[in-house]
Amino acid sequence: MKFKIPFSDNKLGNVLLHFAISIGIVLLICICYFYIYLPSLTNWGESITVPSLVGKNIDELERFAAEHDLRVEVSDSSYSQDYSPLSVLLQFPKAGTKVKEGRLIYVTINQINPPTVPVPNLVDGSRINAEVVLKSNELRRGQIILSPSPLLNLVKEMRYQGKPIQPGTRVPKGSLIDLVVGDGNGATEFPIGNLVGDTYDMALFKLSGWVLHSGNIQIPEGVDTTGVELVVYKQHPEPGEMVHMGDPIDLWIAPSGYEEQEPEENENPE
Repeated sequence: MKFKIPFSDNKLGNVLLHFAISIGIVLLICICYFYIYLPSLTNWGESITVPSLVGKNIDELERFAAEHDLRVEVSDSSYSQDYSPLSVLLQFPKAGTKVKEGRLIYVTINQINPPTVPVPNLVDGSRINAEVVLKSNELRRGQIILSPSPLLNLVKEMRYQGKPIQPGTRVPKGSLIDLVVGDGNGATEFPIGNLVGDTYDMALFKLSGWVLHSGNIQIPEGVDTTGVELVVYKQHPEPGEMVHMGDPIDLWIAPSGYEEQEPEENENPE
């Protein structure tokens, strides 16, 4: 017995019935494709959690990634003193992210040798300022070595690996710089340092660190100082002379390159 779909004698009804059957077939095909065939082809809904690779050495990365059905690729290198050389510093996607099997994980590897940076000039500055400057230059403050001085916590010397180091010397990033600072218990009388050749602002900064202050400030007569940087060309007391804390220091300032003229001697008539 053959099954026949009853059709109405009404032509419009027949058209609508055929149209409804066609729409139903298309919907059924779409449902089967998107919810049955496609998910089985792409493993839709199946995911794994990305493990943490940070700190792992590059030699064990491929094996570790394969055990978790992932792939790994080195995308960059950087440096951190907190991790061993050739270990992972960063990864993308991050640990805990849900991904499909076989996902490529990009990692940043720690360099073998750290980059170098120049040591900043910390001498004649305060200990607190020195620590801030060291940190901003990606260096670390090491030991604090006290030295007799009336100037408490004034940096007198910098040391690297137990030896004095000059400003501008390049050291590995993250190195420890030891500071020799005043203990505040030294004699109140001490030899004044050299200000000649310093800019006026630098001279004032040094005087403040030495617990001294500026006295008379003199500019040569007839010298135009408009819009130019002024430099100390003479001081009193002179460098090396003994001074006391709080003493005023006289400064002679002029534009850079100025040379003081020798006073002319008066000729006495016979």
